[in-house]
Amino acid sequence: MKINPFAPIKELQTALKEKKILRKELLEYCIARFKDYDHKIGSALEIFDKESILSRACAEGVLAGIPGIVKDVIAQKGRCLSCASKILEPFVSPYDATATARLKKDGALLIGRANLDEFAMGSSNETSAFYKVANPWDITRVSGGSSGGSAAAVAAGFVPWSLGSDTGGSVRLPAAFCGVVGIKPTYGLISRCGLVAYASSLDQIGIITRTIYDNALVMSAIAGHDLKDSTTCFVEKKDYTQKLDGSIKKGLRIGVIDNGLQVASMNPEIVAAIEEAVKVLEKLGATIKHFTLSAIEYSAATYFIISRAEAASNLARYDGVRYGMRVKSAESLTAMYEKTRYDGFGQEVRRRIMIGNYTLSVGHHAEFYGNAKKVQQMIRNELEQTFKEVDLLVMPTHSIPAFKFGTFDDNKLAMDLQDYFTCPANLAGIPAISIPCGFTKDTIPIGFQLIGPSLSEELLYQTAHAYEQQTPWHTMHPKKF
Repeated sequence: MKINPFAPIKELQTALKEKKILRKELLEYCIARFKDYDHKIGSALEIFDKESILSRACAEGVLAGIPGIVKDVIAQKGRCLSCASKILEPFVSPYDATATARLKKDGALLIGRANLDEFAMGSSNETSAFYKVANPWDITRVSGGSSGGSAAAVAAGFVPWSLGSDTGGSVRLPAAFCGVVGIKPTYGLISRCGLVAYASSLDQIGIITRTIYDNALVMSAIAGHDLKDSTTCFVEKKDYTQKLDGSIKKGLRIGVIDNGLQVASMNPEIVAAIEEAVKVLEKLGATIKHFTLSAIEYSAATYFIISRAEAASNLARYDGVRYGMRVKSAESLTAMYEKTRYDGFGQEVRRRIMIGNYTLSVGHHAEFYGNAKKVQQMIRNELEQTFKEVDLLVMPTHSIPAFKFGTFDDNKLAMDLQDYFTCPANLAGIPAISIPCGFTKDTIPIGFQLIGPSLSEELLYQTAHAYEQQTPWHTMHPKKF
């Protein structure tokens, strides 16, 4: 049987079950895809050898024999865990993250480590200490960040699923840029045990796939309470694919955030694509209501302060003493700390650490971090009130399509504002999914978000799947791969 590189998981499962292909053959095919094409994209930091992959996976499970790749901030036992940073390049994880352990138990084949922005800090995947990640639709453009490697590998047809992490949009933005599906679940639905922390109160492991069904399938394997993570939700393990029948919930109310579509920097092609997506949802039977949310206007600044402050605290542990990189020549212990951190961290990471330390410093803590936490609560309250009037919200994922490499080299603020539409969900701890909804005239993907209240993943998947079944975007793939 000839393997379709863009086949959904369901199709691959059927082929494996009917023995039209063997697990070993599918694995070899995916490994070959990386070897043949990834030099153009840079989505993977490492692809493991076939024997070691097969030896670490169980034989049975929902994802048995299905290869995928994991962002290199999520621990895989016995594998390097670099966070795309020189400071952790030599570090080998002694344990599996809960998410990777559950995937292995379910039979999934973890094929390698996906590239990313260093320590998940970035919106374009240009800050990796090793190499940038290109967009499969146009390799002169970025894949989005920070989970750019995870999104690009799925979009290019190397693997059908991947894991990423989302602190302010790092799963959804690259998913939108690469024309695939990306979800940031409710905070605590997926265990963070084994996820290297960027901003602990905002971080969440997310899933990237080519279809909604595939995304829900992976979610079913890894979601649920974990004794190793006290922030996980007390929810029963469930099958998130059960309600994916092509219909939407009866009486579904969807709110459109008008001031999201009216932002001055919004690309008109993106606005038009989202307006068409809303028409499809209305045709499916949803009632559309229009809202203005002040939360959007304050979210980026609030996220900027909280994430940098928590990053400065979390990354203080990388000092060259216990693990990771250590400079060989230093006049004193303090000099060793300073030189190790300067040489080990890239420019963007150092910039965020410095900003974070400033916001937490004596005389500035209350002014910046303290006030940001108050605004965060206001954002949560406004969204909570909004969900009393509607079931889901529609919002852009991005204001501009995937841009050329180097576009924002001299404008870091503009780069930071790529998270403008995605960070509200992180600040509120609620789920959001990015779905493909069209292309620009240059054939660059466009995505939009559906956002729901806490633990509404089933409804998000049901609605997104119904939309997907009415549109062709999930069937369109880059032609060069």
